Amino acid sequence: MITSTRQQPAQRLRPGWSPAQGGNRSVVIIGGGHAGLAMSHCLSQRGIDHAVLERGQVGNARRHERWDSLRLLTPNGQCRLPGYAYHGHDPDGFMTMAEVAAFIDAYARHIDAPVQPATRVTAVRRQGDGYQVVTDRGEWQCTALVIATGAFGRPVVPALSADLPPTIHPLTPREYRNPAQLPPGGVLVVGGSASGLQLADELQRSGHPVTLSVGEHVRMPRVYRGRDIQWWMDAVGVLDDRYDQVDDLTRARRVPSPQLVGTPERRTLGLNELTAQGVTLVGRLMAVNAGRTLFSGALSNHCALADLKMDRLLDRIDAWARTRDLERALPPAQRYPATRVDPSPCLSLDLQQAGIATVLWATGFRPDYRWLELPVLDRKGQLRHDGGVVDAPGVYVTGLPFMRRRKSSFIHGATDDAWELSGHLAGYLRQRQQPEAEKAQWSATA
Repeated sequence: MITSTRQQPAQRLRPGWSPAQGGNRSVVIIGGGHAGLAMSHCLSQRGIDHAVLERGQVGNARRHERWDSLRLLTPNGQCRLPGYAYHGHDPDGFMTMAEVAAFIDAYARHIDAPVQPATRVTAVRRQGDGYQVVTDRGEWQCTALVIATGAFGRPVVPALSADLPPTIHPLTPREYRNPAQLPPGGVLVVGGSASGLQLADELQRSGHPVTLSVGEHVRMPRVYRGRDIQWWMDAVGVLDDRYDQVDDLTRARRVPSPQLVGTPERRTLGLNELTAQGVTLVGRLMAVNAGRTLFSGALSNHCALADLKMDRLLDRIDAWARTRDLERALPPAQRYPATRVDPSPCLSLDLQQAGIATVLWATGFRPDYRWLELPVLDRKGQLRHDGGVVDAPGVYVTGLPFMRRRKSSFIHGATDDAWELSGHLAGYLRQRQQPEAEKAQWSATA
């Protein structure tokens, strides 16, 4: 159950409601997910008129672009947005994607967000001192723009995928729904972050022999000293680490998602658990040549580094607990066995001989800015921004990994970012209005 302290009419989202075909607003928010709605709430609190353009339904990606068994990686109790929070009966559980979509939809109704559903943005251009937002349902003009389309617009598929034999079935997590859609045979899962591990686990359990290609990764226990690891990182302040306080921000923003899975029993899922089930580990995929894959020999190094970083995190947690005199109230500190790696891992694999029928590219996602006709992208197609303030007058972005804080891409990370960015945006609008007011005053006295 999800409850809140205030109920608002849902007139803007009622079934059959037809949005206006474009218009003028001070601000247009592109994207009706949790980050865009958090920004909408903050703008409303500041009295700034705006519209939220959503290509489908509120929370569209979580409804239609995730596999069937996927659950949130953070506990339900950490699901909170500005003026709203989860107060159900299972704070230590993990929502399904349908439940997350319902949570976001309920939030949109609660704040009476001015959402324009089924409105796909096709272009954004500079227009005078503001912006023109072209959609399939009309055009909008605005003074400021907020990009809230998220970091998962397009799956990242390496160029070497083109070298796979035509007999191999390629797949991404965007297209994958469940094991039944795969042809019989083995699966090579490429990628050792949260998605790769979860899919390798599910496919191995379903009877598909799985080989998992692993590079740099982040290892974590699901529960540590009686508390969820995400609870610890929130309490200790790890998730509040700021973008302007890290030594290598580019690297920090590329850190893979931690090897976690949300299950009712709160089980830990790591490489040791997968190999115990029969999954074969290999190093990072480097090349495909004539039906043969070549893997890096650095698997043991990547695993050792992940083990070391996990221990450093647990050391930080233990130190925090000691400073608050919590030792006696908690289970004892513990450390976990090192990741087990074959001393001579496979470096080359003939896909046909190994019985591999499918390659699943769990190699991450990237934002999709193909509609953005502004000179704000770097040579890699990423937005140039400083903590969400984009390199263009009055343009902002929200919901990206480590945008302002380590928690920026999480649901509960949207609140702080939205308040700060909406404050910056409000200041920008005031600066824009001031010359106009001065001009009007001069005309009246002339």
